[in-house]
Amino acid sequence: MRTGYEMPIKHLPRYIVSLLREAGEIGEKKGQSVYLVGGVVRDLFLRRDNLDLDLVIEGDALKLANELAAKHEVKVLVHSRFGTAKLQFATFNLDVAIARTETYAHPGALPTVKPGTIAEDLKRRDFSINAMALCLNPSRFGELFDPVGGKEDLAKGLVRVLHARSFVDDATRILRGIRYEQRLGFKLEAETEKLLRRDVKMLHTISGDRLRHELERTLQEDEPEKALSRAEELGVLRELHPSLKGNGWIREVFRKARQGRRQPSVNLYLCLLCYPMTRQAAEEFLKRFNFRKRVIQGVSDTLRLKENTERLADEGIKPSVIYELLCGYDNVALEANLLATRSAVVREHLKLYLSRLRYVKPLLDGLDLVVLGVPAGPETGKALDALRRAKLDGLVRTRSDEEEFIHNHFLKPK
Repeated sequence: MRTGYEMPIKHLPRYIVSLLREAGEIGEKKGQSVYLVGGVVRDLFLRRDNLDLDLVIEGDALKLANELAAKHEVKVLVHSRFGTAKLQFATFNLDVAIARTETYAHPGALPTVKPGTIAEDLKRRDFSINAMALCLNPSRFGELFDPVGGKEDLAKGLVRVLHARSFVDDATRILRGIRYEQRLGFKLEAETEKLLRRDVKMLHTISGDRLRHELERTLQEDEPEKALSRAEELGVLRELHPSLKGNGWIREVFRKARQGRRQPSVNLYLCLLCYPMTRQAAEEFLKRFNFRKRVIQGVSDTLRLKENTERLADEGIKPSVIYELLCGYDNVALEANLLATRSAVVREHLKLYLSRLRYVKPLLDGLDLVVLGVPAGPETGKALDALRRAKLDGLVRTRSDEEEFIHNHFLKPK
C-alpha cells in the first residue's frame, strides 16, 4: 500500500538525491514508474548509512540505465538476459533492474524470472523490511510503497519472511535473516523463527559457492560473532558443518582480533573459525564451501603452526631460530595463532616475529658479497642466510660488522 510522502530519501547525500530525481524524470518521460528499493530504503528509515542503491523499473530498465549512464559519462555493465544493469560511479554503484516475478523449479534452485509489477517484485523478496520502495517519479517523488507491512515491522524491530515456503525456496535467507537480526538489534518474528527451525536442513540444497558468499558477508559485519552465536543457537551452524562453532571462545577471540586495529579481514576470521577444528574437519569445511586457494593456504598454515609450537614455547630460544620456525607461514596464520594461542611464551615470540624479526635484513646484498670474494651461486645464498641469523641474534649491527663476519666465516685467509 502507499503510505504518503514520508520523504526519508532526504537523508541521502544531495548528489545522490539529484541522481535519483534524474532517474525518475527519465522514467516519467517514458511513461514508466521508477522506484528505489530494498536495503537502502530500510536503512533510510533507520537513519543508517547505505549507498547500496537499487532501482526497479516498471518498464525498460536497460534503456533507462543507458540513458542515465550516458548523461553522467559513467561505465555501465549490462546483463540483457536478466534485464539488469550496473552503473559504476566513483564512490558507489547504482543497480537498475526491471520489476519481476520469480518461480523456483525446486528448493535451492536459482529463480526463473519474468517481468512483473512493483507489487509483485516486492512480494518476491526475502523479508518485509527489505520489501519497501520509494517512488522516484516527479509527481510522487519519495512516496513509500509498502505492500507487505515492512515499515510496521521496522517499528517493532522484527525480521519477518513473506510466506511459509520462503526458506524452502531459498535457504540462504536463513543466514541473511540472522545477519539482519543481529546487525539491527532486531528479533526474528515468532512464526519466522519457527519456520527457520523447521527448514534449517534446507541449507543442504544450496551450493557451496552461495553458502560461502553468505558466510563471507556475515564475517564482514561489525561484530560477526553475534550472528555466529545466534546461528549456533538456532541449529544453523551444525547444518553448515558439524565442527563450526559460535561459542564463547569464538566470541572472545573475534573481539580480541578487533582490539586496536582496523576491521579484521575475512581470511583472519576464517582462520580463527577453523583453529579449533582438526585438519580433516577443516579440509571438509573448506571443500564444502569451495573456498579459494589463498583461504585454504591460510587455514592450512594456521593448523600446521598450531600443531608445531613446541619449540616456540622455549623461553630461551634465539631470535634467529624464531625466524626460521616462522618465516615459511602465511601472515594470516601467524596472526590467527597470535590471537588464539594460550601460551604466553608462544604469543611473545609470535609478536616479536611479526613486529620486528620478519623485517630484519642484512645491509650487504649478494652483489656486495661477490665483490668481497664470496663465490657467486649457492655459496652466496648460504652466506646471506648466515648473515641474517647473525643480525637477528645481535652479533652484527653495522656494515663493517657484516663485512668482518663474512671475512671470518666465508673467506679463506690470504
